[in-house]
Amino acid sequence: MDQQQTLRHPVELAGIGLHSGDPVAMRISPAGADTGVLFRASDGTLIPANADHVVDTNSATTIGAFGVRVRTIEHLMAAAAALGIDNMVVDIEGPEVPAADGSARPFIELLRSAGRVSLPAARRPLAISEPIRVGTESRWLEVLPADSLRVSYTLDNNHPIIGLQVGTYGITEDVFDQELAAARTYGFLRDVPAMRQNGLARGGSLENAVVVGKRSVLNDSLRFPDEFVRHKILDLVGDLFLLGRPLRAHVVGRNAGHALNHQLVVAIQKAVAADRRRTAARTIRPAVPAAVGSTSDGFLPGIAAL
Repeated sequence: MDQQQTLRHPVELAGIGLHSGDPVAMRISPAGADTGVLFRASDGTLIPANADHVVDTNSATTIGAFGVRVRTIEHLMAAAAALGIDNMVVDIEGPEVPAADGSARPFIELLRSAGRVSLPAARRPLAISEPIRVGTESRWLEVLPADSLRVSYTLDNNHPIIGLQVGTYGITEDVFDQELAAARTYGFLRDVPAMRQNGLARGGSLENAVVVGKRSVLNDSLRFPDEFVRHKILDLVGDLFLLGRPLRAHVVGRNAGHALNHQLVVAIQKAVAADRRRTAARTIRPAVPAAVGSTSDGFLPGIAAL
């Protein structure tokens, strides 16, 4: 079984926040086994990057604790997941992770520059044995059994630049690096005034987002013809890492976003919790003849811990 990993040495990145527009600085440091990804705000508040601490999913994934929040963590989380970095401490000076260029590429490069070291603890991936589905008929996510993480995603938008885009990728370090990391976040020019009035996209520009006008993008060009669906997959990879453990499953989705990504993570967590309760109950139950017992593996249908 693979060993957990952390960084070899600290690295830093500064910039502006995509939504706040404020100057922000970030320092990422090594952490011990089973720490997970831990954010530390400027006042010292520690916020674990897990689903229990997600406080907002409107246009970004925001985590918080004790009234302190860190916004827009998904691109950094996607890079950490792709590189297999299980444990790190992220010190943040400002309200959110730096926007960089709107993709995960700068975070891949930053984390790679730190180097990686193995820790004396095994990874504990999650494997799905039965489907789990969240959403509606038009917007949904489903997780299916598989030996490794794979994402199949359909984006259907009536804008002439987007239209119908479909992508399927096995999420390995190389695939993420070459096919997904450079895909940028995007938004529609028509939505910008309302978003800024609501405290969103105040730091957005052509330098850190794809801006979609009436008939074309305002940027010089797209990095991929289907950059929009690739970025949706990138976001999903980052949000899935809020499970705190690598996921072995095939995730299939259509027109989802951060809110549905979070719903899927919570649904997976509930399956894990139910499995643990059942396993605990069986361990304290008196022995019974085999014909009276239930499943032989002690796990609920739906999920198994490897």
